[in-house]
Amino acid sequence: MKASQDQLIKELINITVSVKAEVVKMKEQPLSQLNLKQSAESWSALECLEHLNRYGDFYLPEIKRRIADAKAKPTTNFKSSWLGEYFANAMKPDAKSMQTFKVMNPVGSELDKTVIDTFIQQQDTLLDLLEAAQTTSLQKIKTSISISKMIRLRLGDTFRVLIYHNERHLAQAKRAVDAKK
Repeated sequence: MKASQDQLIKELINITVSVKAEVVKMKEQPLSQLNLKQSAESWSALECLEHLNRYGDFYLPEIKRRIADAKAKPTTNFKSSWLGEYFANAMKPDAKSMQTFKVMNPVGSELDKTVIDTFIQQQDTLLDLLEAAQTTSLQKIKTSISISKMIRLRLGDTFRVLIYHNERHLAQAKRAVDAKK
């Protein structure tokens, strides 16, 4: 992916605002509906959001720290690395399903609507971080990733991975809520 830094940040803000609005609407659903599963192997809507919260617990502090420590000035353009492009594309809603890491798998968790509140708070934090990122370089700043501290992605790629992942599992959560009506 190649885009202007401003264009990428605007796109990611728009996706995040949309995802947050959809999840706010989910709060209106009864808890029983939010915990329904289409099958024994599938996740409920709350399990989808809890999965995202677990990733947010890793990525949001990591991004915040990297932005706070950043000395690089904003760049005009952002160009994804080959690895960043791979991970970002793998997270898009229409990408092939993949196995989640056990620690990030919420199956069997007792979940209530506080999961939604946490997710909404994380989206507010993410929006703040996207705003803060406008004063630094999405190209030069690098972050660790959840699967290995030794692999680092460009900040722009990390934002893409996290936000596309949110979008992907929101679609899954909506399917779970709508399935048994």
